[in-house]
Amino acid sequence: MRPQVHFLSKKTRHAAAIAVAAIFLPAVAQAYVGPGAGLTAIGTMIALFAGIVLAIIGFVWYPLKRMMKNRSKPAEPAKPTVERSK
Repeated sequence: MRPQVHFLSKKTRHAAAIAVAAIFLPAVAQAYVGPGAGLTAIGTMIALFAGIVLAIIGFVWYPLKRMMKNRSKPAEPAKPTVERSK
């Protein structure tokens, strides 16, 4: 059996676990978010998500679409060239 290789020390792993727990288990916040700030936050998240999706579409889908379109065209035979003498 091969020994396990740990890239982080035990102390660092414990600190990371505590940090993750602190982020995902916050205490109750005694704050009020008004309707204007709430709608702004929701709109910002929607715009951020839409921007990421459109960037993925632009950088991945359209070049693939262009490649598939060029691949589906049948190759045209070369036309013989006839030189006319004067």
